Amino acid sequence: MVRSRVIKHVVAGLLVGVVGASICFLCYEEWGVGFPLVQSSTPQLSNPRGGYVGAPIVPDTLYFAGERVPLERADVLESLDRELCVASNWHSQILLMLKRSSRYFPEIDSLLTANGIPRDFKYLAVAESSLNERAISPSRAVGLWQFLEKVGQEYGLQIDDEVDQRYDIACATAAACRYLQGAYQRFGSWFMAAAAYNMGNNGLQRVVGLQGATNYFDLHLNIETSRYVYRILALKLVLEHPELYGFQVPNSERYAPYTYRKLFVDSTINDLALFAQAHKMTYKQLRRLNPWLRGYKLSGGKYTLRMPAKP
Repeated sequence: MVRSRVIKHVVAGLLVGVVGASICFLCYEEWGVGFPLVQSSTPQLSNPRGGYVGAPIVPDTLYFAGERVPLERADVLESLDRELCVASNWHSQILLMLKRSSRYFPEIDSLLTANGIPRDFKYLAVAESSLNERAISPSRAVGLWQFLEKVGQEYGLQIDDEVDQRYDIACATAAACRYLQGAYQRFGSWFMAAAAYNMGNNGLQRVVGLQGATNYFDLHLNIETSRYVYRILALKLVLEHPELYGFQVPNSERYAPYTYRKLFVDSTINDLALFAQAHKMTYKQLRRLNPWLRGYKLSGGKYTLRMPAKP
């Protein structure tokens, strides 16, 4: 008796399944050719990305700071290809870098040139911080150039409870230039100077001594430094030729440079919030223009504050 009921249930279930499948098939046949009352909610992209996914263009010839990248070498070509694959598919960050570049590149270019450093080194700052002037790494390196506190102080930056010049684009860029200039004089190559910025002058010198090679592309380095220069090169290519790598950011969507006037101060400001109000601005605006300020007080010293262009 029980077996008979089970068989009946099974047969009934099969019949329902067959009927349901037939109905679904008929519905699919009808809607699949464009049933007039059913429309797709998927937006149609008028300008889809490139026509490829993860196939970045690797150039035949590439220079950095006037020095040629030996792309005829398979290891060099593959290393650059790897970083281009990463960069060209790092959509959110590349878009932000492109937007920020119009704000920061003009000033960084000017500072690099004034300090005798090739302008290609602005891409080192991109690799370090993604052009986020408030960037903080897990090791507590901060700012556009990602200085550690000890190294920043060694290269002349004031770092205390009230002031942290690692966040000052002018001061930090000048300090980075001093570091790079010293590394270039020590190793005789801008590629090596960039590598030294990542792993330290002494660390790179030790590797050179152990391996007997002085060319960045001939050295066996730790994973981070072995990728570092290629990451800079990849960012240079993508940011200089965004359309070739599937990115389009019109000028109207890029961030404008800050407009400001300079105010020289040489006396203590006990309350920066009240100081800002007295100059017809908010404390937030003051900190936005001067991210190197760390609190509400600025003790005696000589500083140049950036103030809104129109008070």
